Amino acid sequence: RREDVLVRLHSECVTGDVFGSERCDCGAQLDAALTKLGKAPRGALLYLAQEGRGIGIANKVAAYHLQDHGLDTVDANRVLGFPADLRTYKCAACVLRVLGVKSIRLMTNNPAKIEQLESYGVRVSSRIPLQVPATAANIRYLRTKKSRLAHLLETPVVNGPRARRGSGRR
Repeated sequence: RREDVLVRLHSECVTGDVFGSERCDCGAQLDAALTKLGKAPRGALLYLAQEGRGIGIANKVAAYHLQDHGLDTVDANRVLGFPADLRTYKCAACVLRVLGVKSIRLMTNNPAKIEQLESYGVRVSSRIPLQVPATAANIRYLRTKKSRLAHLLETPVVNGPRARRGSGRR
């Protein structure tokens, strides 16, 4: 049965996924998605080579520098000559189609991801929120995702000590 397959489309984030950076929520989202996928009867993780919301690692590092000097993630991308989000999910839609997936339950907070997938013919039967705890290091980033990129997040607040990342993975 290839209906209502639990899916995470995860854009590559070397800094968060590999090095555990807390500037973003990418690594923690990947961990949470893998935990949910491990408990699901069927599911898929599509890991997409779209570092830095599609601008690449070198430009992402330049954007970090601008953020260190007061810009948020959206304005940093724009100063570098990029849109706020350059990612595309066309290839992901093709992969799901080739795999014979009829509909998905998508783990995302990003409504634009749902809209794009649906525009490519993927039926998203439900959205599974994937909010992870905010840290002092990523609170500004999460608030920007909510306010400027329309991500469906609860208002991020930092509560208590940060959780250690990766304890349940590998």
